[in-house]
Amino acid sequence: MGAVEESEDREDLLCTRQRGIGQLAECVPIAVSEFEKLAAFAQEKQVGLIVVGPDDPLADGIVDAFDVTGIPVFGPRKNAAEIEGSKTFMKDLLQKYSIPTATYAKFDNYEDALAYLRQQGAPIVVKADGLAAGKGVTVARTLEEAEQALSDIMQSKVFGDAGSRVVIEEFMEGQEMSILAFVDGETVKPMSAAQDHKPAYDGDLGPNTGGMGTYSPLPHIPSSIIDEAIETIIKPTAKAMVAEGRPFRGVLFAGLMITPDGRPKTIEFNARFGDPEAQVVLPRLKTDLLEVFLAAVDGTLAELELEWSDEAAVCVILASGGYPASYPKGIAISGLEDEQDGTVVFHAGTARDADGTWRTNGGRVLGVVGLGPDIASARDKAYERAAGITFEGKQNRTDIALKALL
Repeated sequence: MGAVEESEDREDLLCTRQRGIGQLAECVPIAVSEFEKLAAFAQEKQVGLIVVGPDDPLADGIVDAFDVTGIPVFGPRKNAAEIEGSKTFMKDLLQKYSIPTATYAKFDNYEDALAYLRQQGAPIVVKADGLAAGKGVTVARTLEEAEQALSDIMQSKVFGDAGSRVVIEEFMEGQEMSILAFVDGETVKPMSAAQDHKPAYDGDLGPNTGGMGTYSPLPHIPSSIIDEAIETIIKPTAKAMVAEGRPFRGVLFAGLMITPDGRPKTIEFNARFGDPEAQVVLPRLKTDLLEVFLAAVDGTLAELELEWSDEAAVCVILASGGYPASYPKGIAISGLEDEQDGTVVFHAGTARDADGTWRTNGGRVLGVVGLGPDIASARDKAYERAAGITFEGKQNRTDIALKALL
């Protein structure tokens, strides 16, 4: 079927500049928020299955809107997607069902939130309640930093309505881990665990981003901890959603913290594939992905066993200069045509001119994935391929996956 993409520039949306996905699919001039037009397009083209990727349309009810078409959709309904769309809802759900997470307080009044911050002190975590493109979270090491984050969210409205409420959480220390799972009601089929690198700079320094790199599997984390996270967090959350009358169908993504005592706790849930987690998890899936989608939609996911490759994968994000703050667009990219065995390049923020020139068109521009028999070899391949791709202002972390090698 066609590929539909959101854009601030309506002319760009009309495919005057081809996006990276245009190499694999036909782009069509329909915004992802135009549900009625999307439904009409899908019916006209006799689409057999719809897979929803972004968080915004899920939170806005795109799956519910497609009910009238009779076309099967892989993705959660609006009331289930709220597990990502509202951090307040998510935290309240976990508290109600005794699912491990950090202690927290929620506020819709700036003065009350500020008083609580000052009472708690730093380090502390400040989160915008709603969707903020992965950037609405500040892990504040100082009270001044926490107060600035709160002011940015609730007073300056840097995330718009997403900051009408905030969640202020206990600071948790430890290693982060991501587990994505295919879910159909109470049926949970976990994917291979991955680890993201959220901060912009080496050493986990700088502002949070949408993700600067990932790797999978996690050889340095005991399988018992991964199993515990599945049994005490992901499966109970799926059951809790059913109990709340919000059965989840799609990909449930758990962002987890392994605390110093070795116990996993929930940081967040997403209602979709994670980016860049999917880039290192899905290439390792041996089971046909379409078969998995259809089983979840048909309610037969419990009958399906997932098979995984023993291969390791490492993804390095190449970002525009200035990201995650303001950054230029339209910078020429070179080196994309130089293919290399054992690597895959995923386009994120790119556009292509009529003469074939690729240009930057976003903050995170490309995800360069290396595959190999172990993390070290996969990492070497990813960085070797990444070094051959250049554009003015290119930035990337140089320490992706090092935690697995120490």
